[in-house]
Amino acid sequence: MTFQISQRGKEYLETAQTLLRAAQTMTDRAIASQLRALADDYQQRAEKASHVDAAKALVRSAANAEREWRP
Repeated sequence: MTFQISQRGKEYLETAQTLLRAAQTMTDRAIASQLRALADDYQQRAEKASHVDAAKALVRSAANAEREWRP
């Protein structure tokens, strides 16, 4: 199943990418590992945010359609 990434999801992904780039430049492996874990968390947040935003958009669309059909 595919879905579109919401603007909020894109922002989370950008943060994740920034964290991964920072992790690649770290010489301290412990800090790099923590940055990667944080990046993974932001990637999960991006997916969740996109799903939530899509569901909210669907609810809004259904509400608008219902208003249009009411006399």
